[in-house]
Parts: sequence; C-alpha cells; structure tokens
Amino acid sequence: VQLQASGGGLVQAGDSLRLSCAASGRTFSTYVMAWFRQAPGKEREFVAAISRTGISTYYSQFLKGRFTISRDNSKNTVYLQMNSLKPEDTAVYYCAAGAEQYDSRWVGDYAYWGLGTLVTVSS
Repeated sequence: VQLQASGGGLVQAGDSLRLSCAASGRTFSTYVMAWFRQAPGKEREFVAAISRTGISTYYSQFLKGRFTISRDNSKNTVYLQMNSLKPEDTAVYYCAAGAEQYDSRWVGDYAYWGLGTLVTVSS
C-alpha cells in the first residue's frame, strides 16, 4: 500500500488542523492505520492508531484528548484532527499502516509509511 499524507502547514498556537492520509489499493480496510510524528532532532514518536473498522482507537498519553484519529474506508483515507495546537506539536507527521493490532505504538510494528507532512505551530 502507498500512503500520501497532506494537510500540514503553519498555524498559531490554539488553532486546529486536520491531516489526511490517502492510501492506494483496494485493501485499505484490512490495515491498522496510525499517525506518528518526528520533531527536529528527536526520534519518531507514536501519536494515534485506529483499528481496521475504525471502531477502536488508541492514543499517546501526551495528547490529553486534543487529537482525534478517524478513517473512511470508502475513501481509503485516515484523518488526524488536531485541536488546541501547541508549539511543541511542531513536527513532520507521518501516516503508517500494517500493524497487527490497533494498540501498536512502535515504529517497527508498521510496514508501510508515507512521506510525511510538516506541521509548524507558532507561539
């Protein structure tokens, strides 16, 4: 599966942004999907994941309810709604696919990665 993330940009602290990740192929609904992010000089970290049906979601604890992951299997797309953005949310955001379980939070659990989209939050 090929993944293409979009929707990043420059926003101010407190703003909202929605990222999208479009997947190629007709097997999108068979993949657990996730979002990760990587800030400059830091390791890639888990943000959120969603089950194949979209019923179950799993979040990193640092989000404290600000982000929401969702998916539309009819459009082969996964979303990340980000609210109350903070400067520390600045990072390249990557979508990923292929983990066995929706509560997978490790980079190595995901076989497929998009190129990422940059989110910059100014103070």
